[in-house]
Amino acid sequence: MPALFLKVDTSGAPEEGAPPADRIISGNPRTRTWNVEEAEGGLYAGIWEATLGKWRISYDEWEFCHILSGISVVSEDGGAAVTVKAGDSFVLRPGFKGTWEVLETTRKEYVIRL
Repeated sequence: MPALFLKVDTSGAPEEGAPPADRIISGNPRTRTWNVEEAEGGLYAGIWEATLGKWRISYDEWEFCHILSGISVVSEDGGAAVTVKAGDSFVLRPGFKGTWEVLETTRKEYVIRL
């Protein structure tokens, strides 16, 4: 039986990646993800980090985000640009389309529900 208490940390090796090349608008953003929970029914939780750059985002899932460090600008197509920094929390709902621009390497906690 798996442990019922699961600490979220970055002591293990992350999954390294990048936004898809056809979505990158500027820079050479790189991502690191420590996915510490993957539960039945499409629930995920962990830590995500990205370096400088800007790319298009499109959400089919629901995501809660809490910024731990850095500065990013999240812009919804046809909507306002919102600067997020350490201490900020927000939700991106299914259907959100826009851009994510990392101005200073950004690290966030996330919970995703498919």
